Amino acid sequence: MTSPYNPLDKLNLGKSVAEALLNQPDHPMAEIPPFEGAGIYVIYYKGAFPLYAPIREANEEALNWPIYIGKAIPSGGRRGANVFGTSKGRWLANRLSEHKDSIAAAEVGSASNIKVEDFRVKYLIVDDIWIPLGESLLIATFKPLWNRVLDGFGNHDPGAGRYNGLRPLWDVLHPGRGWALKCRERPEGTEEIGQRVSDFLEEHRPPRGGHMVFNP
Repeated sequence: MTSPYNPLDKLNLGKSVAEALLNQPDHPMAEIPPFEGAGIYVIYYKGAFPLYAPIREANEEALNWPIYIGKAIPSGGRRGANVFGTSKGRWLANRLSEHKDSIAAAEVGSASNIKVEDFRVKYLIVDDIWIPLGESLLIATFKPLWNRVLDGFGNHDPGAGRYNGLRPLWDVLHPGRGWALKCRERPEGTEEIGQRVSDFLEEHRPPRGGHMVFNP
């Protein structure tokens, strides 16, 4: 027996947010203007790094496979304070700017295997209460590489005296961020990490031109 459609079901609410984001125009990462508001975003890769060839191929005709999905929510006590509107502050724009700086640092790093010009972004200003729901559904559906396997892209500098943790996997493959170089070296090398990436991309490659089904 098919259950009646409930527009207020959590999954359906998440779908509405996710679909609204995916229907937004895409922008070059290097040319995102400043704007107000919090929300969610997807980052797509279209560059020539050989390891990411499956992602590039999936995004050739249309942007189908994000490499990273994230959110920007108001910090501290302002979180959730504006239930019926968007919070004031450049939360989302600033978060995207931080990501651009991370990639730019890797661009001038020793490996120099990614460039800011290789990335495009879609973003959506969202009422605060729906941001985590939309982000979670998108990540579950698209399984972005930098969310699932190559962790650390969204990390911040932990600060002086807190560099005892292992260097993020993202920074091993894309070195350049100064603070990450102060962290402890990982036992895995680039070859092992690269194999993990290849295996993951082969397993989760989306069908060309296929319709993505949102997963709870």
